Amino acid sequence: MDTRTESFLRGLKGKRIALCGIGRSNLPLIGLFKKYGAEVTACDKRNEEQLGEMAREAVEAGAVLSLGETYLNDLDVNIVFRTPGMRYYMDELNEMRKRGVAVTSEMEVFFDLCPCKIIAVTGSDGKTTTTTVISEFLKADGKTVHLGGNIGKPLLPEIETISEDDYAVVELSSFQLISMRRSPDVAVVTNLAPNHLDIHKDMQEYIDSKRNIILHQTAFSRSVLNLDNEISNSFSDDVRGTLFKFSRRNKVENGAYMNENGEIIFAENGNETVIMNKSDIKIPGLHNVENYLAAISAVWGDVSVKSIVRVAKEFGGVAHRNEFIRELNGVKYYNDSIASSPTRTALGTLSLYDEKIIVILGGYDKHLDYTELGELIVKKVKTAIIMGATGPKIEKAILEAKDYSQGNPEIVKVENMKQAVEKAFECAKDGDIVSMSPASASFDLYRNFEERGEHFKSLVNAL
Repeated sequence: MDTRTESFLRGLKGKRIALCGIGRSNLPLIGLFKKYGAEVTACDKRNEEQLGEMAREAVEAGAVLSLGETYLNDLDVNIVFRTPGMRYYMDELNEMRKRGVAVTSEMEVFFDLCPCKIIAVTGSDGKTTTTTVISEFLKADGKTVHLGGNIGKPLLPEIETISEDDYAVVELSSFQLISMRRSPDVAVVTNLAPNHLDIHKDMQEYIDSKRNIILHQTAFSRSVLNLDNEISNSFSDDVRGTLFKFSRRNKVENGAYMNENGEIIFAENGNETVIMNKSDIKIPGLHNVENYLAAISAVWGDVSVKSIVRVAKEFGGVAHRNEFIRELNGVKYYNDSIASSPTRTALGTLSLYDEKIIVILGGYDKHLDYTELGELIVKKVKTAIIMGATGPKIEKAILEAKDYSQGNPEIVKVENMKQAVEKAFECAKDGDIVSMSPASASFDLYRNFEERGEHFKSLVNAL
């Protein structure tokens, strides 16, 4: 175990720690902290019934529960670990800081202690696939990889076993980055567009949160930015170390790009290496070409070209991202539950098919603009099945699109996912494609996009 890690963990003995938000980021920390003698309180706004199995797991791991509306009141603790979904500037956390309580997060402490190279990815879209592809590149080259962060697994519980020669590959959300005061060895920004404006006070706070991924780098760090995305590219002036850019539209001097023949090329210091053709990438869509360009730029020099090409040809993609479910009566069904924003649906599902498709849209309202998506839906969709809080906004965007005409597309309104799948089944004919690509978050009906995607898959498989 690294000496810094050992010193930190042994220093937890007798400390009173509150884990705020009982979920996948914090639950695994209870056992680690108890092991080193800390007193742990697991706090959540939800009650025991709402938490269900998670509350039981927290108690079995040795935590005391503080639940309900007053879950943050009168906490007598030394350290607070906030879950990423909590507002960083909420009054209760500010009050604790004033009292001298250390307010941190699992990812902040991991960055402080991690002994190995950290490659981190953020962005509005594409970050999970890019993060996963980076880890696949490294594993194909024989490296030991610790994959986690916003992608679904906390990494601090693994800190005891991480060695200097390993690689940590981390997906970071704006909620994690907003309080970060350390940046990774390699920072990747896939793209940036309006997102999570229901949580952030404005777009500038969202952008500034993302900017933290590069702000605290050193001269020996690497930054990978998207030349084709105005906001990502604007971070260039903040880069202190090596800057690689990637583009599927333009040639770059240093970084990865795609030329007019579809060749994926890496350029550095006047030298160019042709790696493969876009047709070698198994997962479809130009957005996935961008993900590969970003991932290649992140690992260049650490991974062989042979390993890059092998992964491109064999990697079938991440669940809930244009995931093929089944073909029934000549109709193909796809699960794109990850599409929790208009840009994600536009760059993903609506960019993949030449023919007009049937799309299930709508969900929780993150206060995003659907105007441009409405224009694209008119061009790409034959039937729009809409639901949820954003349903009226999506319908309005379609009806006000300049090329809209009666029945182009057909708009069908439903109350829930079961009705949506039933309607899609009724509307679809041999040769059609049905995709659940909501362009909205899931929180109105589901805990997360994974739960939404699994429910959709179960309904489709039951047809």
